[in-house]
This record gives sequence, structure tokens and C-alpha cells, in this order.
Amino acid sequence: MKILYFHQHFSTPKGATGTRSYEFAQALIKRGHQVTMVCGSYTLGNTEGTATANGRKLVDGIEVIEIPLAYSNYNSLVSRSLLFLRFALRSVGIALTEKYDLLFATTTPLTAGLPGIVMKCFRRKPFVFEVRDLWPELPKAMGVVTNPVVLGGLSLLEWLSYRAADACIGLSPGIVEGIKRRSRKNLPIAMIPNGCDLELFQPGDRSKLSLSGIGPGDCVAVFTGAHGQANGLEAVLDASAELRRRGRKDIKFVFIGDGKLKPALQARVAKAGLEECRFFDPMPKRQLNDVVSCCDVGLMILADVPAFYYGTSPNKFFDYLASGLPVLNNYPGWLAGLIREHRCGVAVAPRDPKAFADAMEFLADHPEERKARSRRARQLGETEFAREKLAAEFVAWLERSAGLSPTDKLRPADGLTPKLRQKDEARV
Repeated sequence: MKILYFHQHFSTPKGATGTRSYEFAQALIKRGHQVTMVCGSYTLGNTEGTATANGRKLVDGIEVIEIPLAYSNYNSLVSRSLLFLRFALRSVGIALTEKYDLLFATTTPLTAGLPGIVMKCFRRKPFVFEVRDLWPELPKAMGVVTNPVVLGGLSLLEWLSYRAADACIGLSPGIVEGIKRRSRKNLPIAMIPNGCDLELFQPGDRSKLSLSGIGPGDCVAVFTGAHGQANGLEAVLDASAELRRRGRKDIKFVFIGDGKLKPALQARVAKAGLEECRFFDPMPKRQLNDVVSCCDVGLMILADVPAFYYGTSPNKFFDYLASGLPVLNNYPGWLAGLIREHRCGVAVAPRDPKAFADAMEFLADHPEERKARSRRARQLGETEFAREKLAAEFVAWLERSAGLSPTDKLRPADGLTPKLRQKDEARV
């Protein structure tokens, strides 16, 4: 079948952002399906390919329609909102005129659902909607969006997207539960989280790490990804200040990425003399592995917002697992539960720089235990979150939604056993 795939922030592995859509499109192509990807222009993305006669691109077998609307993490909320809406309206036109058998759309933003909603009114082809973040729940919980009219409009758009969809995909347990609350009864929902690229990200050699300000005897904790309000990176700086007071200048924090709050974070580091915090530009995925795999600890940091606890599926967590890094997590939820159950890192309470510093000292001072947790991290990635396994589930779900295959055995939609959830909530 031919799939019309909408992802505004699509990128190949040559870019410095997530590649879930690229990998899943490749899995669809290997299965014999055709994929037309509709995307925007993203400063951290990469869509290099061969121009075709109809003005489109052919990118590793994926036909790409790139709408020339540039997006940056530095855009204001208003400019981003307008950009999302413009992209959605252009996408509606494509959804109404393109030839295809199934329409698939993935957030963010939530406006990604508009092409499917309108298409169902006029063409009634199968529509599968993938939810990466719950809107408007997350921006409301963070205080990013407070206008009741805007929140009401987003809530209506969410409801319409779920009602129009023939099936949905949620990337985490909380997202699946959020879809169930707003969707029609018995809507098919699969949980397919982000996964581990086990070929690209592999355990490396600490002695090969070459970064400015990092010595051979340092214990290095790395954070990769956006430097925005949701990421709560002030918590790392608070822990660094606590470690400096303890005289632990051998524990270094490496930040790789970009975002609206990066200049403010760098300014605080400079003012407070936190030389143990080092900032680096975003890196393409292939280059990123060369750095991440040679670090000692992966940082899974988010702002202390309860909606995040079960409602996110961060790429960086799975990159750390694949690289064989023990993960230091600073907020409760399903990832903290996985870390504790599989003993592949340390989970600490939010807003507690002393506990954060204690965890870093423990990992720095116990190299053998750190290595054991590293091995278990890689093992968890291999057994539960291998990208090939998840891509196969994705393909099967789309085929089932189009009526091409019978019910497939997928992971439970709630994504967590009651036992694990009880163990985790007892620690919150």
C-alpha cells in the first residue's frame, strides 16, 4: 500500500534530531510499501536527497514533500503556533489531493491531526494518529499555555483527532491512558515507545573521549537534546554547584544540543564559575554516538511536572541504553521504574541537588558497579527496546489498521505491569 506520512520535524540520521520516522519509513519500504513523507524545514534536521521530476525529493527510498516553513527551537510561542498552523493547512491540501491508501500523522505539534480530520470528512481512507506528547495537558501543566480559549481549542482539536482516527499509537503508558480518556470506546491503541538503534549506538571506550575541558580521570555525565523549559537543566547546574562545594571537580557534566534556554544556562555557569559544566553544539546522530558511548553516565533530566512522569518517551533515554550508559534520572514515572527494576542506573527525587550529587558521587567512586549497570542498560535496550522490533510492531499495526493483516500480538497497550506501576508510585 501507499502511505502518506505527516511529520513536521522529519530528519535522516545525518541530522541532529530524532529519526524515529525515518527508521519506521524504512521498515515500511522493506515490507514492500511506498512512503510519501510530508515535512517542514527544521534547523536540526536533514532531508538531503535526489530531486525528482515533480519537484519532490527521493531520500533513501522515501518520497519527501518538504514544505518550506523553517522551524527553530528559538522561535517564540506565537511564531511557532503560526508555523504549526500554516504547515497543517498546507498538509490538508496534500491529504485531499494526493493518491494513497492510508494516512499516518505523528505529533508534535497537535495540529498534525488536522489533515486526518479533514480527510475523513471527504475521502474516508484509513487514518492512524501517533501521539508523542499529550496536548494540551503538557503545555497547560508547564504553564506555557494559560489562555482558556487557546486551551479549549487545543482540547477540541485533540478530541477530534482521536475521534477521526481509525487507530492510535501512544509512545508511553501515560499517553495511551490520555488517548483512552478522550477517544471513543474500543478505539484500537498500541503502545510503541521510542527505541534503541543498537547498530548506531554501541558501548565505546572512555579513553577515546576527546572533549574540551575533560580530563582522562574525570567521571563524565552527558545530556543530549533540547535545552528548553521542559528539560529542567537547572537541576544539573544545582547538582554541579553542590559537587563543587564538596570539592568534586572530577565529576563533569557535558551538554550537547541547543534550545531557547541554552544562553541563560551558559550565563549562569560563567557567573558561578561552574567549570565542570561544558556545553557543545548539536551533533548528527552518527557523530553523537562517538561522544555519548565514551561517557560514563547518561542524564535523563526533565522539569518536575507530574504530566511528564508517564507521559513522555525521550529519545535520549534509549540512546543511553544502546550506548551502555547507566542512566541518572531525576523524576518519577515509568522510566524511573524501569531503571530501578533493571538496576541500570540511579533514579533520584526531583528538586533535590544533594541526592543528585550523592548519586553522581556513587557512580564516580564505584567503577565496577557502574560497569555492571552499564551492561544491564545495554541488555535492557536489546531485549525490550530494539528499534527493529519496534519498527516491526509499527508496520504490523499500520497493516492491521488498513485491513491487510489479522490481529497482531503487540506489547500491552498500558506498557506497564501493575506490579511495576505500584513499585514506582510507592517511591513518588
